[in-house]
Amino acid sequence: MKKFVGRVGIEHWAWVMVVMVWCLSGAILGSGNENIAKYKDPKQPVGVRVKDLIGRMTLQEKIGQMIQIDRIAATPHLMTKSFIGSLLSGGGSTPRPRASAADWVNMVNDFQKGCLSTRLGIPMIYGIDAVHGHNNVYNATIFPHNIGLGATRDPELVRRIGDATAIEVRATGIQYVFAPCIAVCRDPRWGRCYESYSEDPKVVQEMTDIILGLQGDIPSGSRKGVPYVIGKNKVAACAKHFVGDGGTTRGINENNTLTDVHGLLSIHMPAYYDSIIKGVSTVMVSYSSWNGKKMHENREMITGFLKGTLKFKGFVISDWAGLDRITSPPHANYTYSVLAGVQAGIDMIMLPYNVTEFVSDLTYLVKNKFISMDRIDDAVERILLIKFNLGLFENPMADLSLVNEIGSQAHRNIAREAVSKSLVLLKNGKRESEPLLPLPKKASKILVAGSHADNLGYQCGGWTIAWQGFRGNNETSGTTILDAIKSSVDKNTEVIYSENPDTQYLKSNHFSYAIVVVGEHPYTETVGDSQTLTMADPGPDVINNVCGSLKCVVVVISGRPIVIEPYLSVIDALVAAWLPGTEGQGVTDVLFGDYGFTGKLPRTWFKSVDQLPMNVGDSHYDPLFPFGFGLTTKTMVARSVSAGIDGRPYIAFVVIFLFVGLYFQGKVF
Repeated sequence: MKKFVGRVGIEHWAWVMVVMVWCLSGAILGSGNENIAKYKDPKQPVGVRVKDLIGRMTLQEKIGQMIQIDRIAATPHLMTKSFIGSLLSGGGSTPRPRASAADWVNMVNDFQKGCLSTRLGIPMIYGIDAVHGHNNVYNATIFPHNIGLGATRDPELVRRIGDATAIEVRATGIQYVFAPCIAVCRDPRWGRCYESYSEDPKVVQEMTDIILGLQGDIPSGSRKGVPYVIGKNKVAACAKHFVGDGGTTRGINENNTLTDVHGLLSIHMPAYYDSIIKGVSTVMVSYSSWNGKKMHENREMITGFLKGTLKFKGFVISDWAGLDRITSPPHANYTYSVLAGVQAGIDMIMLPYNVTEFVSDLTYLVKNKFISMDRIDDAVERILLIKFNLGLFENPMADLSLVNEIGSQAHRNIAREAVSKSLVLLKNGKRESEPLLPLPKKASKILVAGSHADNLGYQCGGWTIAWQGFRGNNETSGTTILDAIKSSVDKNTEVIYSENPDTQYLKSNHFSYAIVVVGEHPYTETVGDSQTLTMADPGPDVINNVCGSLKCVVVVISGRPIVIEPYLSVIDALVAAWLPGTEGQGVTDVLFGDYGFTGKLPRTWFKSVDQLPMNVGDSHYDPLFPFGFGLTTKTMVARSVSAGIDGRPYIAFVVIFLFVGLYFQGKVF
């Protein structure tokens, strides 16, 4: 890929001329009485700038603004030729393996230059799935997936995660994230359940505070419900997937949600009310259907309810090839799909590849009056509004000023805190009077077992580096749970790791206790749909062998509740750790008592899959662990604070306070 940073010679001066033309284009394009085009004037109200620019655009330029394609299908020439309004990186779509922040910035700027060289110089907006941190980017901070954040019940923490995510995304030159997912997962068999904060719409509503972190605080005096983005360190957010994606029959991805209007509005819609009030910039439409009607062609819900009743002013974007999937089989009648999707109220189309066919079909539909120019103008005005809000017309090019923010210690500290607050303690001791947790750091020898103890990919889950996630420890940086255990225990404590030890091995060693880490392998979307919800092998054997031989705590790494009841009686302590991300120390922070367990189940833990779907309030509610359940423990000791390790310096003040108290009691010195 060509890089423009530091280049001299002909291409350098050619680019200088492009910038000069872009800066002066307002004077060229304006009428004889204007010194500058209004859309180029930052002193003008955004509404005036949008109207001025729309009035100057041809149909082809407007259609170009409605297009979003993957970077794989793009070239700077195509951006110029087809007036492309937006690019994205799908899961795993990167400039190169292990691309640095500078690589990303250079790539985005390369494409942006193609847009700025057009007649009107309209900048493009670049989107990416930053769903638990900037998860496509090597060395980025990977936060717990949403199900874990729902367990924290801490909107302020989620807001800080949004802020950290926005900074890391902006560090790579990207201005738009396809987050948050505000689905209300009603059946854990759904492969995207970990992207949902909770089965309870009230918890999901609270977690929409992440939008304030991503976009910034609502400006003082601003009307509620008006999209905004505050400053160059913030990004446009996207509430998804509108609407009912978490309620499909048997949890089948992209399937049909069967519910009446009351069920849709009371369970699946509330988080959209909150998101719009908090100024979310965009909304993504769901692949799923509501009572048999595909959401991508549901004009009643998109135009009538979202844009009409809820007064949403930002733009509506399709999901990946969402128009294609209106028909069955997909792409069977693409002209119809374009007509149905655009007429339904979708403003930006995530194609993500075939530009020529879309442009041809939409041009035909408009010129033959199947789609009105008013509908096209509505779509483009909404897109331009967000671009003006982002300041792209004033600052279209990214720089390298934030590159050191990728995976910064400050952000990893937030992630570590999130992990410790997300863990849910489900069992602590076979008898209530004999709790196993917190674990002692001083022990002669401890065993760590299970496939998930030393696997960064497993603990991060799907949507990490690649679309379906990864396995092993080599694709990004972080701390595995095993490494966190080794760094947490006393220096004289021996830590032995054996993924699947046999009974003879267990008997021949004298372990003080065992930590078993098992769970699911990474998955994303339909790949994760499961009708059995069993843990990955050899997890059950590891639990039975280890916990049948010595005291053990089982840590479950999963994107949802999984079958655990058959093993519960042999387990001494049980922890739901969800998909914690890169900061494994957050797990050991609570296992060893540096902090107490505080997490609460964001969704019901079933006894058997035969009970599903089963949510709190159902008449047949008979869970293994109910929604909101979570045992607590007290802090054992105050962990010392070391630079670059801990983000909670108040612990040092607690230690000092205790020391001073002991001094005045005559118990020291």
